Amino acid sequence: MKLKVGDLAPLFKVEDSDNQLIDLSQLRGSKVVLYFYPKDDTPGCTAQACNLNENLNYLQANGFIVIGVSADSNKAHEKFKKKYNLNFSLLSDPNQEILNAYGVWVEKSMYGKSYMGIARTTFLIDEKGVIFNIIEKVDTKNHTSQIH
Repeated sequence: MKLKVGDLAPLFKVEDSDNQLIDLSQLRGSKVVLYFYPKDDTPGCTAQACNLNENLNYLQANGFIVIGVSADSNKAHEKFKKKYNLNFSLLSDPNQEILNAYGVWVEKSMYGKSYMGIARTTFLIDEKGVIFNIIEKVDTKNHTSQIH
């Protein structure tokens, strides 16, 4: 099932790489930038994370909490966060539960070979838990400019 603007954001409860419990239902009252990315410490994913991190004060001033999700382990997230001084939560979803709930675990193709992977997608969730924007064509270097 593909999510669309106006849908309630699927809830999840998982510990981030800093062992903090992130419960989406507890974030009601805040807006959330929930972004899904393929892999820690790759060029596009690094550009996207660093762009969000560099603009974190702006995003927070506009009421947003930033959360990144990939299938990487929390250990990989820890290294990624430390290397780039990332100041927001990264969630590990190795069983693709959150990825499937948001419809971003998809069949991809490279060099003629098919494989399952993460479609880089950002969901903007309002204070009531409703998706108010979905960004599927992410500009990794200027992602913050796409968030409003």
